[in-house]
Amino acid sequence: MTNAWIKIVVLSIGGALGVNARYWQAVWMARWAPLEFPWATFAINVTGSFLIGLSSAVLVHRFPGNDSARLFVVVGFLGGYTTFSSYTLEAMGLIERDRPFLGAIYLGGSVLFGLGSAALGLAIGRLLATPS
Repeated sequence: MTNAWIKIVVLSIGGALGVNARYWQAVWMARWAPLEFPWATFAINVTGSFLIGLSSAVLVHRFPGNDSARLFVVVGFLGGYTTFSSYTLEAMGLIERDRPFLGAIYLGGSVLFGLGSAALGLAIGRLLATPS
C-alpha cells in the first residue's frame, strides 16, 4: 500500500470514529439537556478544543515525527468530531507566535463571515426550495 493510501485509510477511520462520537454524544445529551440551547454542539466544541490541545501536545512530545498518529487523532477523529477544535488551535498558534491581532481577525472574521455565509446559504437554499 502506498503512503498516500495509508494516509487515506488513517484519515477515513479517524474521521468515521469522530463523526460517530459527535452524533452519539448529541443523541445522549438530547435525552436530558434543555432544547432551548444547543448544549450538545456547545459541549462537542468545548471538549473538541480541549482534546485537540491535549492530543497535539502529547503527540508532538511523546511521538515526534509520527504523522499517522497526528492524522488519525487530530485531523481524522477530531476533524470528524468538530472542526471548531481546529479553529481554536489555529487561533492559539497565531497568538503564541506573537500575532494576537491576526488571531483576533481570524477568530472574529471566522464567526462573522461564517454567520454571514450561513445566512446567505439559507436564503439561497430557501429560494431554490420554494416552489414557483
